[in-house]
Amino acid sequence: MPANSILGVFAKSPIKPVIEHINKIVECTVELDAFFNAVYQEKWEQAGEIQRHISQLEKEADQIKRDIRGNLPSGLFMPVERTDLLELVSQQDRIANKAKDVAGLVTGRQLVIPSPLIDGFQTYLSRCLDAVRKAAETINEFDELLEAGFRGRERELVVSMINELDCIEDDTDKMQIQLRRSLRSIETAMNPIDAMFLYQILDWVGDLADLSERVGSRFEVMLARD
Repeated sequence: MPANSILGVFAKSPIKPVIEHINKIVECTVELDAFFNAVYQEKWEQAGEIQRHISQLEKEADQIKRDIRGNLPSGLFMPVERTDLLELVSQQDRIANKAKDVAGLVTGRQLVIPSPLIDGFQTYLSRCLDAVRKAAETINEFDELLEAGFRGRERELVVSMINELDCIEDDTDKMQIQLRRSLRSIETAMNPIDAMFLYQILDWVGDLADLSERVGSRFEVMLARD
């Protein structure tokens, strides 16, 4: 978004660009679903195309982040600190970075997901993406929450969403533990380096949920300061 445009948006609502940013993060991250579907079938050309698309979307999110940092007014007349908004954007940005890292590592090594793990891994990935979507759903309530003065039914709705996000993240922790056990049971039949990197991918996919939960936590801190 050009600087003059984003300044116009800030004049109307200082948090709309933050919402635009998290929505771009979701657009980037959910591409991992199609990406891994290609990986399961070892369609590396298709996976590479999706990986490049993820990288492009991450760059677009980066640009929104830079625009926010460069143009966020210092004097905002609202119950939100400028530093809190900037920290929220930083937390959001880490989600897209992690999605790019996951796709880049898998593509770079043409890392095969062993067939005994595919079903469990897909369920795990889907739940981690649920966390990203829930974080975005929460941030998308920011405008209404601001209009409500951070009080009332809208605040209760946002708190409920944050609690649900915590539950999703807890689910992904349990799924990761089970997947690591499953991987350990077959790792001796794998290339040791591939096994090592697959453990890394399990961690990084789980980070999508962890980082999404941190977005919710950061938002909750902003609510608590009101």
